[in-house]
Amino acid sequence: MSKRTSLRLGAILIFSVILFLTAGTARVAAQGPAGSGAAAAAQDSSRSMNPMKWLKKDPDSTQPAANRPDIEKKLTPKLRASGLLSPAATATDACASFTELDDCLAVLHASHNLEVNFDCLRAVVSGVHTSTNLSGCKAVDEDKPVSLSKAIRLFKPDANGKREAKNAEQQAAGDLGAVGE
Repeated sequence: MSKRTSLRLGAILIFSVILFLTAGTARVAAQGPAGSGAAAAAQDSSRSMNPMKWLKKDPDSTQPAANRPDIEKKLTPKLRASGLLSPAATATDACASFTELDDCLAVLHASHNLEVNFDCLRAVVSGVHTSTNLSGCKAVDEDKPVSLSKAIRLFKPDANGKREAKNAEQQAAGDLGAVGE
């Protein structure tokens, strides 16, 4: 083997080792901190490891948390007038277990349209069991939330769950549109 070939093989070997070590280090660094104090170090990270948090959201797609109380105050009289809320109830109280206001409004409409107890339907859809007595509610056993269409099928097996859920969601969007949201 010539001296020139030996030098080439040596250079390729050194380059390969450097490339391997560089790629290996990057892969280990991507895994994040390990050992004692890893949890604290991970919390100090300014960048979320959840790729869904990297996406920019349309500000009009959800209601900002600061505006929700104002929207609920505007909705309460409208919901009372249409019979969705009792005269003593407020949208704030009815929707407390929902993260999204439009989901709560859809459940209110579905409950009213199908004559299903709102507290029962709310517990199944949100997965949150409030201090309200749910002993008369069938299918309220789990803390796991289910979709509105599935919950409708649980309470009204003869109803078309998808169609009724879509109708309730459209009515909820109409309510939000009526108060300027």
